[in-house]
Amino acid sequence: MDEAALRRSLTDLVKGKGAHVPLAKAVGALPARLRTVRPPGGVHSVWELVEHIRLAQKDILRYTLDPSWVSPPWPEGYWPGDVPRTLPDEAWEGALADLQADLDSVVALVEDPAVDLSAAIPHGEGRTYLREVLLVADHTAYHTAQIVDVRRALDAWPPAP
Repeated sequence: MDEAALRRSLTDLVKGKGAHVPLAKAVGALPARLRTVRPPGGVHSVWELVEHIRLAQKDILRYTLDPSWVSPPWPEGYWPGDVPRTLPDEAWEGALADLQADLDSVVALVEDPAVDLSAAIPHGEGRTYLREVLLVADHTAYHTAQIVDVRRALDAWPPAP
């Protein structure tokens, strides 16, 4: 197996390169007034989905790296609480920056040659580093597609050039 090729492929996958819309594009140029709007018949707003992705990714990353990490309660710890009618730019940009910082940490983990991706995480109940990286990629891709669907329902897709 070409380990360098595997690491490059995983990095591309978690960054959303390839067959899926990257998260940055899915949330890009979204009018601020639509961040917290649930479409008719919709379950979640773009904001709720972004926060869910952020909270879940943070949990997966911390679980992988920190043996003392305690995951939040399911499901309420993985979704935002009350959704405001309007979301300040600072909250939106802060959530996206935090999500990106944790994604950068996932990429750093993948790119670290000292990490055997196939090895079991010492405190991970038999789970491997590879499994957790794939979980981040899969979870993000799934909910990013939901963001695109929400934007379509709100007539806000594709993003304005």
